[in-house]
Amino acid sequence: MLKTRIITALNAVTATTTSNKFYVGGARRIGLLVRRADHVAGSTAFTVKGSMETPETVTPTMTALNIMIDNVTNSNVQTLTRIATKTLSANGDAFLWFDPFFFINFLEITATETTDGTHSAFIVFEEEA
Repeated sequence: MLKTRIITALNAVTATTTSNKFYVGGARRIGLLVRRADHVAGSTAFTVKGSMETPETVTPTMTALNIMIDNVTNSNVQTLTRIATKTLSANGDAFLWFDPFFFINFLEITATETTDGTHSAFIVFEEEA
């Protein structure tokens, strides 16, 4: 049986912030919901780092990822759009999926602020119950 888990990686931070490292090893599917609120001007750029180190690793070495699949409009003949950074320039949410062929154990999210706003990120994944 599968169980959905949600981790609040960043909770309405108001400056450029990097989250803790979160273990997601063994997840069948991993998504990322990013949110910008209290927008007046500027933008928020969300980036992700990951590690394939074992669960026992106390301080995993993190590497920048460009495996997020963006929910952009395209035609049926185009391939999936993979990105390294998702930028929001107004209040709103964006939902991204991690490429299912990529093996990952740890994730770390960074929100880089330009000017103002609050920035949140939620890791959503399915695991065996």
